[in-house]
Amino acid sequence: MLQGALQREVLRLEVAGARGDISMHTLDLRGFPSQDVEGDTLEKIGLRLYRPPLDPVIGRVVAGGAADRAGMQAGDRVTHVDGAPVASWEQLVLAIRARPGTVLRATLERGGARLALELVPDAASENGARIGRIGVAPRIPAAESERIVVRVSYGPLESLAKAAVKTWDISVFSLKMLGKMLIGEVSWKHLSGPVTIADYAGQSAQMGWLSFVTFLALISISLGVLNLLPIPLLDGGHLMYYSVEIIKGSPVSERAMELGQRVGLALLLFIMAFAFYNDFNRVFSG
Repeated sequence: MLQGALQREVLRLEVAGARGDISMHTLDLRGFPSQDVEGDTLEKIGLRLYRPPLDPVIGRVVAGGAADRAGMQAGDRVTHVDGAPVASWEQLVLAIRARPGTVLRATLERGGARLALELVPDAASENGARIGRIGVAPRIPAAESERIVVRVSYGPLESLAKAAVKTWDISVFSLKMLGKMLIGEVSWKHLSGPVTIADYAGQSAQMGWLSFVTFLALISISLGVLNLLPIPLLDGGHLMYYSVEIIKGSPVSERAMELGQRVGLALLLFIMAFAFYNDFNRVFSG
């Protein structure tokens, strides 16, 4: 849906209702401001993700996270944070997000006993805001998980075909986003460098191996697309030289190749510098 919003498309959605009934809906995103991709894109479209009401019970603790360092365990029920009662998982999340880098006193129930722990949420940047995270996931009842999760299975050959189509779609989307950056329809501040990539890699790893592998696949495809751009020093630059050689019937002169390499190097250094600037701007502004 994010791709459809950024490309201002008309989407046809198949929606399963609460009773399992299937209906089709048309979502016209042609008027969506493609530059406005900060924050919750779904909310700007007019949608909000369903968040099931969950008890404040820890389902998983990320190794090395703030909760792990404080001694929290899976199965713990959080009853209070800094003396304030916590009745739901959403309340716990709000309390943690609002206090990055602050010492919190959490009251837990574990095995029928009550205990108190001190923890310091790790500071993280999200959409330009500084928030707190402790590295935990909620315990979702099996019935609720089965109700909201849709599983689609494919055979080996069909899986390869679906993977090829998905890779193509992501590649085309990456090229379109680059084009929109060049003509000013999408802000250059969304260009990310290794700092942001490492941060998102950590976040995806905390969400589970499937999210992490999906993130790695997205990065690999994006790097492959960038590498094929007609910029000297990249593989795409070599392909450009070969194409010129085929068209003119003779190799590109050494002087032209030397000039192209200098221009390509300057362009790559500019892109890298801009990406690092965006990274550190996100870190320090968050």
